[in-house]
Amino acid sequence: MTELSTPVYRAVVLDVDSTLCGIEGIDWLAERRDVEIARRIADETALAMRGELTVDAIYASRLETVAPTRDEVAVLGEVYMSALAPGAKEVIANWIDAEIVVALVSGGFRQAIAPVAKMLGIPGDRVHAMDLVFDSQGAYAGYDIESPLWKMLGKRELVAGLELPRPVLMVGDGSTDLTTRQVVDAFVAFTGFANREEITRQADFIASSFREVDDIVFGRV
Repeated sequence: MTELSTPVYRAVVLDVDSTLCGIEGIDWLAERRDVEIARRIADETALAMRGELTVDAIYASRLETVAPTRDEVAVLGEVYMSALAPGAKEVIANWIDAEIVVALVSGGFRQAIAPVAKMLGIPGDRVHAMDLVFDSQGAYAGYDIESPLWKMLGKRELVAGLELPRPVLMVGDGSTDLTTRQVVDAFVAFTGFANREEITRQADFIASSFREVDDIVFGRV
């Protein structure tokens, strides 16, 4: 790692799916179902991430269709860890050493994301994701409808309320991440896993790796 210097940003907010980790959690879960369901869910995810379909319109229906079990979501957590972006662990450790606040904000599922955060040294109160509900047998029984994260503007609403130290840098790949641009100090379009022109053209920075994000955080670019 590059030796520590004074960071430009005091807080970094990271999306998880296709940013911190190289998968879309709901798509991975859908692949456990039949081919038609997997194809439909993947198509809806792609449209939503490009902003051509609102998350509000599909969040509940995708979950009801896939109906992930508690055990499947636990396995997804392991998959997230194996799909961590190259260099992310070292870069995030560097940020934490520099006393930068690192938070995860995801429309994905807390039960799967929490193990990744723990591995990275990100405390639980900095993990903002959707809580799934399961019945006594571990079958899907719903999600936290009080969370704003099922909404198109949910990430913007949530990030605005976090009272993070400024300046704040948001890093993400999709349309819901881009909505936070109005409440943070700069937005990085992360293209390491998905390169969406609709997102990159509106970003303050573009980065294809966590090393490049690190350069932005420390003002090397």
